Amino acid sequence: MVFRDAARIVSPETLATFTFTEWIEQPIPSNEPAIRSPSIRIAAPEVVLLARYDRVPSHEAPFTRRNLFLRDDFTCQYCGRRCTTDHLSVDHVLPRSRGGSTSWENCVLACVGCNARKADRTLKEVGFHLLRNPVRPRWTPYLNLRPSQRMDSWSRFAPEHKRRTASNS
Repeated sequence: MVFRDAARIVSPETLATFTFTEWIEQPIPSNEPAIRSPSIRIAAPEVVLLARYDRVPSHEAPFTRRNLFLRDDFTCQYCGRRCTTDHLSVDHVLPRSRGGSTSWENCVLACVGCNARKADRTLKEVGFHLLRNPVRPRWTPYLNLRPSQRMDSWSRFAPEHKRRTASNS
């Protein structure tokens, strides 16, 4: 987009904007991420500014296992433990055996231990409490970065996204 003049690169420190030609002339510190080609090394931009803005795409996030992991930030919604995908499972808050649906509003991530303890019982029956109520996410599939993947330099341009922990319940 920058190469085609549809966007400009923004320096997060100075807020100066650069065209592609201006950007490739900028010095690159050796420890900074870069884009490489056989003939050139360019600093990887962190922030870009669109030259023309129509609107943000209004696509809703489809209900998929991957998007559920992103919504719940790879965190058990009962005990708050962050786990890898092989230690988390999808749990129906209202069990399917009791009429619960497979939807954004009824599914959460649960670690293997919590899911086994809950089984096909309701939260009240097992004495569990959710860290967050399950809701349909507002983000689009194109913007689905986990909070840990967001760059610090973006904080000047986008709302703060706080990491969810057990203490935030």
